Amino acid sequence: QVQLVESGGGLVQAGGSLRLSCAASGRSFSTLNVDWFRQAPGKERELVARITSINSTNYADSVKGRFTISRDNTKNTVYLQMNSLKPEDTAVYYCAASAIYYSGSAAATNPALYPYWGQGTQVTVSS
Repeated sequence: QVQLVESGGGLVQAGGSLRLSCAASGRSFSTLNVDWFRQAPGKERELVARITSINSTNYADSVKGRFTISRDNTKNTVYLQMNSLKPEDTAVYYCAASAIYYSGSAAATNPALYPYWGQGTQVTVSS
């Protein structure tokens, strides 16, 4: 079993920055692929950023150039650095992990593929 705990959310003005953390425990973290999703009120869950067990990264077009995903296996933690935040980035942000790598399209359309989820952290960007 893997437990994921997100932190770092909060209220920030447009143009500001936040860094989210996803801390994992329970099994070999370095073997996990970890993604960040977000869900805004009334909207479907959206895949935001991905980092594989071998540090390959990918981003949604909406955050490319503004968000950076990284991992520190010595701390069992994945980070999401969010810069130039916009009001439309307001959402609950979740990290999810899986030992199996899924394609971006599969991950985006079927989040239930991921066996491990955090509880979410709220990000609110004011205009």
